[in-house]
Amino acid sequence: QEQLVESGGGLVQAGGSLRLSCAGSGRTFNEAGIGWFRQAPGKEREFVAAMSRGGEIYYSDSVKGRFTISRDKVRRTASLQMNSLNPDDTAVYYCAQTPRTAFYASRAYLAARESYVTWGQGTQVTVSS
Repeated sequence: QEQLVESGGGLVQAGGSLRLSCAGSGRTFNEAGIGWFRQAPGKEREFVAAMSRGGEIYYSDSVKGRFTISRDKVRRTASLQMNSLNPDDTAVYYCAQTPRTAFYASRAYLAARESYVTWGQGTQVTVSS
């Protein structure tokens, strides 16, 4: 059974950094796309960043240049390094996993919530001004 567990959220001042981690325990973690999404109060869950099975990386415009997604297939983990945080980044952050995919996956596919079948429980990130 696929399972994802996030960690690393917390409270940080504007301009600070946080690193989120996502540990995968399922058999297809290394053969799937991995995405990070976030949901602020009263808003829909939105795409943040994703990495395909083959290593293509995609970011939303709002985090490009500030956030970095990575994955370690040996440890079966994914990470989201978040720098230059601002209050608009305050949200619950979720990692998610697609079904087994080909090595290449398009941005359109990885940015869509409907592409993911396994979700973590979420971790709160709060950025104070």
